[in-house]
Amino acid sequence: MTTLFLLVGLPGAGKTTLARRLAEEHRAVRLSPDEWMLPLFGLAEADGKRDVLEGRLLSLGLGALRAGADVVVDFGCWGRDERSAIRWLAASAGASCRLLYLPVDQDTQRARIAHRWATTPDETFPMTEAAILDGRAHFEEPDAGELAGHRLDPPPAPWADWHSWAADRWPSFT
Repeated sequence: MTTLFLLVGLPGAGKTTLARRLAEEHRAVRLSPDEWMLPLFGLAEADGKRDVLEGRLLSLGLGALRAGADVVVDFGCWGRDERSAIRWLAASAGASCRLLYLPVDQDTQRARIAHRWATTPDETFPMTEAAILDGRAHFEEPDAGELAGHRLDPPPAPWADWHSWAADRWPSFT
């Protein structure tokens, strides 16, 4: 059975470092929108283009799972609904899903973001203090049931299933 590794955490938590290691160890396809946004648009968020890109990457990832490859999703997935949708999509592709949460305290997060910007500015985005605090305020930390893979919330109204929710959340998802 193929596996989708779903990395969850805020900027500076170490998701991309872990994603690279998992991709190498499991010979997996690694999907990281951050690595596409700068070359394509020069910005982290470009008028909704990130959502479009993530939808295409998810479609690609599901195809890879169906073809027998493991996949690492390095999106951050701050919201429970996003994580539930991706877990459901992985199961619908016949794959298991391993949710890997990387918590990070504020001081470590700030230090890592500053280091990344100082050492690899061509591979990252600048982050203001306001953006860091806003991200922390909007992040929905996974609980024990979600981390264990036992609980999969139903999609919120008015969506009938997670596929419909995903197609609305990520406009290019097919």
